[in-house]
Amino acid sequence: MSFSDELLANAQHYAAGFAARGLGGLGARPAKRTVIVTCMDARVDPYRIFGLAEGDAHVLRNAGGAVTDDVVRSIAISQRLLGTEEVVVVHHTGCGMMGITDEGFKDQLEAETGARPSWPVEAFADLDGHVRESLARLQASPFVANKAAVRGFVFDVGTGQLREVREVRAQ
Repeated sequence: MSFSDELLANAQHYAAGFAARGLGGLGARPAKRTVIVTCMDARVDPYRIFGLAEGDAHVLRNAGGAVTDDVVRSIAISQRLLGTEEVVVVHHTGCGMMGITDEGFKDQLEAETGARPSWPVEAFADLDGHVRESLARLQASPFVANKAAVRGFVFDVGTGQLREVREVRAQ
C-alpha cells in the first residue's frame, strides 16, 4: 500500500463522520474572519497552533510563507468576497528558504532542466526582516482591504512558541 492509498483511506474515514459533525453545513465565509499566511513546512500546523477547526479561517501556504502576488490575490478575494477582516502572517525558525539564495536556486533549476524560472524564489536571510517585508507588502497593496488588522509572527519549531514581530514604521 502506498502512502497516497493510506491518505485515501483516511479521507474515507473522515467523510464517514463528516455530516455527523455538522461540517457539510459550513459556509464559505470563515467563522473567525481571518486569513493566515504561512509556510508549507510540515512542522507548522496553523490549525493546532491557533486552536482552529474546519471553517474557522482561510489558510494560505507556500514555501517560506511569502506574500506573493498570488497570496495578495487570495487575500483580496477572501476579504472582499468572503468577509475576512484580519490577516496573520506566520513564518518559522529553521525555514529552508533561509538556507538558499534566489539566484543560486534558479541556477540549480536551470542546470537541471535547461529552463530558468521567471518567478521570484523568495529566499531570505533575516527571519524577522522577512516577516516585516511581508507585512510591508500587505500594507502597500491597494488590494488588501483591511490593513489595520495585519500582524506578523514567528513560530519556533523547537519550542512551539509564537512571538509577534512588530512592523518598523518610517517616522
